[in-house]
Amino acid sequence: MRTPLLLALMLLLVATSCRKEPIYELDQVDLRPPSPDKDQLKTNEEYAAILHANLFQTGLSANALFELGQCIESIGDKELAREVLISNFMNKPGVILPSDTAMRADLDAFITDTYRRFLVRDPSEAERTWFRNLITADPNITSELVYYAFALSNEHLYY
Repeated sequence: MRTPLLLALMLLLVATSCRKEPIYELDQVDLRPPSPDKDQLKTNEEYAAILHANLFQTGLSANALFELGQCIESIGDKELAREVLISNFMNKPGVILPSDTAMRADLDAFITDTYRRFLVRDPSEAERTWFRNLITADPNITSELVYYAFALSNEHLYY
């Protein structure tokens, strides 16, 4: 009588111990920031030339670039100099900006185009969602403000 009970108990233990554990696999996720390879600071002339190309879709003459580079160099606060340069460019005729209506009509396209234009990359899904929520929630945000922020961003300063 003990042997069959012991045998049944052993079979029960074997049956429960042979259950296959589930295998959980994880997708490899790159946790680095979206622009980890940008580590080379642009010169003042490069910054002005790229900013002008981003805003006007045309290049600047060598003389204008030299003058802008000298102007930025002469000002101690480089961020202030860049803010003034962006403001001056934004106030000139010929700046190519999408209208606010066009921006709000297709936010995903606007956000992707802006990232590609200023940062030379696609936005991550988190960045896209953040900008979509920001622009949707605030009717006072214009395409000019978004372009201004991108032009002044730290990532725009680096290659």
